[in-house]
Amino acid sequence: MSTIRDVAKLANVSVATVSRVINANGYVNENTKQKVEEAIKQLNYRPNDVARSLFNGRSKMIALFVPDIQNPFFPELARAVEDMANSRGYTFILCNTDNNNQKEIDYLQALLQKSIDGFIFVSSTIKAEQIENINVPIVAMDRKISPELVSVTVDNRDGARQAVEYLQSIGCKQIGHICGPENVSSSRNRLQGYLDVVKKEDWLTSDCVQVGDHSIQGGLLAAMDLLQKNPNIDGIFAANDLMALGVLKAAEQLGIRVPEQLSVIGFDNTEPGKVTTPQLTTINQPIYDIGKRAAELLIQQIETPDSEIESVIYNVELIVRGSTKPLQS
Repeated sequence: MSTIRDVAKLANVSVATVSRVINANGYVNENTKQKVEEAIKQLNYRPNDVARSLFNGRSKMIALFVPDIQNPFFPELARAVEDMANSRGYTFILCNTDNNNQKEIDYLQALLQKSIDGFIFVSSTIKAEQIENINVPIVAMDRKISPELVSVTVDNRDGARQAVEYLQSIGCKQIGHICGPENVSSSRNRLQGYLDVVKKEDWLTSDCVQVGDHSIQGGLLAAMDLLQKNPNIDGIFAANDLMALGVLKAAEQLGIRVPEQLSVIGFDNTEPGKVTTPQLTTINQPIYDIGKRAAELLIQQIETPDSEIESVIYNVELIVRGSTKPLQS
């Protein structure tokens, strides 16, 4: 296997010159640069990544932590981060944490030993004090970790309000909510948006809100409980699409027709909701844009550490499909 000395010898330059060309560090005239690049190509030379990171202080690697890679929301986010990372010459590492804080810490320590350049976190279990002394950039995505940390999120509260107000507009008289776990900031905001709309309704009781775990099975179990305790419910807003799909399954098992007897709205606009029967009405968040922007902000922090970077909050919009009744004329 060729070495940097072989390249220097073939190009008739010093090893230091080859290093400057490889790392784009320091001035090299165009003719010399071309000779070095031709020698690299001819010898099929591959620079040692460890040596490069020691030379310029960067590994050109970034990592994305997600809580559940089986949830279709997260692969869509990951694809956007990967695309942006690759376009900027960074290697992308995906870590599935299973909502397990110890796994997060283990991944963190292992990657820091590899001179990782930065992290993007989708996490409800990492604690602010666990990362406050990390000396590489970090961006929070989808959910916030601390007010001080740069984040890329959506207006979850407004999205929930849109969903519940639409259920009211199509004639739903009693609306239930299946929320996500309390430790997830986006779940708390979506619950608050639901309450913003219905908090003064006479029918509202604690039984109108059930907690799910963001899975289809969790949504099914929560919906069974919700519908059996509240037989007059004719609309359900679920805090993500997977739980909304669980609502559809619960309605089928209970012999409740969707949307004639029960209208259902999810949140995310992921692919599974587009292929169900009926297709799922949902709140669309720009998943690809969120992932792309988070990667952009992380790379900006890596490459220009002194730059001023602000958190980003995207707007969301209602996508109407077959799981809700038509608007009444």
